[in-house]
Amino acid sequence: MKNIKNLLLILITVVLFLPFLPLLIWSFAKGWYFPQLIPEQWTLQHWIQLLLPTTRVVEGLLQSLAIAFMTTLLSLLVGLPAGRAIGLMEFPGKAALKLFLLTPIIVSPLATLMGIQFVLIRLGLNGTIPGVILVHLMPTIPYMTLVLASVFANFDPSYEIQARSLGASPMQVFSQVTLPLIAPGLVVGALFAFLISWNEFLLTFFVGAGRVFTLPMVLFTLLQGGNNGLIAAVAITSVIPGLLFLLVSSKALQNEVTLGGLGNV
Repeated sequence: MKNIKNLLLILITVVLFLPFLPLLIWSFAKGWYFPQLIPEQWTLQHWIQLLLPTTRVVEGLLQSLAIAFMTTLLSLLVGLPAGRAIGLMEFPGKAALKLFLLTPIIVSPLATLMGIQFVLIRLGLNGTIPGVILVHLMPTIPYMTLVLASVFANFDPSYEIQARSLGASPMQVFSQVTLPLIAPGLVVGALFAFLISWNEFLLTFFVGAGRVFTLPMVLFTLLQGGNNGLIAAVAITSVIPGLLFLLVSSKALQNEVTLGGLGNV
C-alpha cells in the first residue's frame, strides 16, 4: 500500500512539473528549432541576463517579495480575529458575513477595480507599493479568514480557560497555548495569501500604474519581446519562491486536523 502511495505521489509530481521541462530547456538553449528534439547548443546567457538592470528582473523580484510578505502579514492581522469570531462564535448575520467574505473571490476584480482605483487616487496611493498591497488584500483576506475559521471550528477554548485559571496573562495564553494549536492553520493561510499576492497581475497592473514593477509584470513585458530563452528563465525564477514557501509549509499541509477542519466552515 505504501509503495502504491509513493508511486502515485511520484506520478502526480511528474505530471505537475512536466510543463516546466520545456521552459528549463529553453532557459539553457542557444536556439531551439523544429525538428530538433533537443537544442544543439547550450548557453548560460539567459540566466546572466536576469542580473542585468535593463531586464528589471531583480527589481521585479524584490518588489514582488516585499508586496507578498506585507500582504501576508496584514492578511494575518485581519484574518486571525475574524477567523476566530466566525469559527467559535454564533451571532446574527454569520451566514451573510461568510457570503460577504466570498464576494471578492466570486466577483471579477474588473467589476470593482475602477471604483477602488478612484478611491486610491483620491488617497494618493495609486501607483505606489502601499496601494498595491491594499488592493492585494481584497482576495487574500477572504482566504485567510476562511482557513482560520475552519481551524477555530475545531479549536477547544477550554485550554485557554485552564491556562487563565492558572494565572497566565492573555499574552502568555496566546503565545503558549493558542498559537501552537493554530500554527498549522496560520501556515496554510499564509501560504494561500503569499501565493495569491505573488502571482497577482491584473490588480498590480491597474493600481501600480506602471510605477510598481513586480515579477509577473516583468514576465508580461518580456512576452511581447519574443526572447524565449529569457522568458523561460524569468518564468522559472517566478516559480521558485512559491515552491520554497510550499516546501517550508509542507509539514503543516500534512496536518490532518488543519485540513480536516476545512469542511466545518
